[in-house]
Amino acid sequence: MANDLLAVEEARARIIAALTPTAAETVALADGAGRVLARGVVARLTQPPADVSAMDGYAVRAADAPEGAVLRMAGAAPAGRPFAGRVGPGEAVRIFTGGFVPDGADAILLQEDASPSDGAVRVNETVQAGRWIRRRGLDFAEGTQVLPARRKLTARDIGLAAASNNPWLAVHRRPRVGILATGDEIALPGDPIPPGGIVSSNAHALAALVRAAGGEPVVLPIAPDDTAAIADVAAGAHAFDLLVTTGGASVGDHDLIQQALGGEGFELGFWKIAMRPGKPLIWGRLGRTPVLGLPGNPVSALVCGVVFLIPAIARLSGLEGAPTPTRRVLTAVPLAQNDRRADHLRAALSVDAQGRMLVTPAPVQDSSMLATLARADALVMRAPFAPALPAGAEVEAIILAELGV
Repeated sequence: MANDLLAVEEARARIIAALTPTAAETVALADGAGRVLARGVVARLTQPPADVSAMDGYAVRAADAPEGAVLRMAGAAPAGRPFAGRVGPGEAVRIFTGGFVPDGADAILLQEDASPSDGAVRVNETVQAGRWIRRRGLDFAEGTQVLPARRKLTARDIGLAAASNNPWLAVHRRPRVGILATGDEIALPGDPIPPGGIVSSNAHALAALVRAAGGEPVVLPIAPDDTAAIADVAAGAHAFDLLVTTGGASVGDHDLIQQALGGEGFELGFWKIAMRPGKPLIWGRLGRTPVLGLPGNPVSALVCGVVFLIPAIARLSGLEGAPTPTRRVLTAVPLAQNDRRADHLRAALSVDAQGRMLVTPAPVQDSSMLATLARADALVMRAPFAPALPAGAEVEAIILAELGV
């Protein structure tokens, strides 16, 4: 591989190593889903708070409840209204799921194994001590950590935080990501298109990607191909946790990102990676703000967003920033030998009669074809110099729907 092209894995590792998570903020429990805990969640109570019944039935003393025994009904213990007395010899207390097991009882006689009548209940199946009782603290105990820091909160986690009596959560602030599109030739959707120009799609697509990844996008005004104009727009970069530029990252006369930002103190980390699409990628720092310069080509910008921007936002959000997850799938068609750049083939997913997931790369992989990317379900990853593969061979693929993009 040429020395001037950095491997995708090395480029991603350098990006993640240069980022630190955002500061903590406190949010209401209802707003915690999808956020990353900055501090662990500690239970503020014990659950269950006492021994409770796991089933509807009768709280009894197992020693008094062999098959055929008849027990006197001493009361009831529905959930929320514990029985105030004690279960004595030969007695039973009607109980329902979640009800506190009364003192003296050590087992639950299931209602389907009992025949009640006239203030008594007959045991139709011998009861075992401890049966159908959930012991105090079975789920968690007061003072124990129920959710660790650096965990992205799911609906299940929110339920656990609520059950442990935590109305507030300390989470990392959502990363603010500035998005700067550059180029004389681009116009916003709906605006007049200049002669020889095109409609800008990158800023909107990247903003949607940032939002899906858990960040807060801020789309900046389009900067023309002028170093002073780019520098003026970028002067507010200190307000962002990450500045993402699109366009102006290549080697043409009008690819001015490095030149424009250099006058503002930009420090280049690396430039150009062994990746298709997306070779002209820039990484550096403008003062305290990290800068990710994506290609202007819409497909290249979005694929680089999947490979680099999503892990970067994860890291800023408090996670490790692991590589975008992949799945092992089968290629439905033969694949040619790859060249020196890691390829990301836009592909459709299908499932065969055996339930196996198949990928079929689009027949034309031109990086200008945004419609092909929009129709794709996956990116099939081909390592540098990967050998030719027959149909049915196993490959790695990024499943786009799983990322919300």
